[in-house]
Amino acid sequence: MATAAVSGECPPAAVNGDIAPAAGLAELRAEIHECRRCPRLVDWRELVATEKRAAFVHESYWGRPIGGFGDPAARIVLLGLAPAAHGANRTGRIFTGDRSGDFLFAALHRTGFANQSHSVSSDDGLRLHDCFITAAVRCAPPANKPTPAERGACSDWLEREMALLPDVRVVVCLGAFAWEAALRLLALLDETIPKPRPRFAHGAFFKTGTWTMLGCFHPSQQNTFTRRLTPEMIDDVMRQARDLACA
Repeated sequence: MATAAVSGECPPAAVNGDIAPAAGLAELRAEIHECRRCPRLVDWRELVATEKRAAFVHESYWGRPIGGFGDPAARIVLLGLAPAAHGANRTGRIFTGDRSGDFLFAALHRTGFANQSHSVSSDDGLRLHDCFITAAVRCAPPANKPTPAERGACSDWLEREMALLPDVRVVVCLGAFAWEAALRLLALLDETIPKPRPRFAHGAFFKTGTWTMLGCFHPSQQNTFTRRLTPEMIDDVMRQARDLACA
């Protein structure tokens, strides 16, 4: 499948001459990296980093919370659930070093949002254009299931991160957990949530005064191996996100 040409589909994102957003994101990321709010998550992420998976036994695990990464001038944010135990919890970058990330970054490359189709480490040269990736929960949770209290303890990280991304027009929610996190954030921002409350579905979207929310099945192996989510489906979502951002 050919890579989409960003410049041919809508005007490129404006170049923000102010370095403050990028500096602010770096400062926030450093603060996130030191977080120890949730004892269960701290214990789990550090246990995984110590015991390791056999395939990565000779690697040094990150074993800390994860900040978002990408283009500070992004018009599109991809919101996931949480770091994977042997993915981002190992590499130190969200969706990097696991099968979900393999699927996601290949799609971002095909649709013109990434300069390469693979992501194996935090220093592998991956660059995102007009796209920023983050998560609702910043530590790898046991069984990939954070508790409501842990979800709440993390909520202000996302609020502060989004405030430092002033050009965002579309939030692509990777799964129902991310969809609900985005709705909670909109409520904190005093946005009026439509009634009936919008329900997550692949391809579902609605527009608010702040941004447009767009649903996409999470690129987990559970979804991609069963073809509940195919490359064509996620490519379509990313192209729709660009169209909505350019509207």
